[in-house]
Amino acid sequence: MRALLFAVPLAALTATSAFAQSMPNSLNMSCAATFDLVREKGAVVIGTGPNVYDRYVSDQRYCGLDETTFPAWLQTADQKQCFIGYRCREPMVRSR
Repeated sequence: MRALLFAVPLAALTATSAFAQSMPNSLNMSCAATFDLVREKGAVVIGTGPNVYDRYVSDQRYCGLDETTFPAWLQTADQKQCFIGYRCREPMVRSR
């Protein structure tokens, strides 16, 4: 029973680190590769540093009905500012 109790948390840690390793990181990719990934997948979560990530989309189809697209620029391995696609956000409402 004691071995089983130890195995469960170990399995949870392994699953968490496996997820983190599978997430693409723009800092390790070229601008073209990051742009192509978003375009090909349609929507993808990309890391931009330790524990920093966001969801990026290729176009409006991957946003909610109440959301719109805003251009997304990321730092990549070869460029400080690379247009990679869009983020989905609620439209800004201007106050009067």
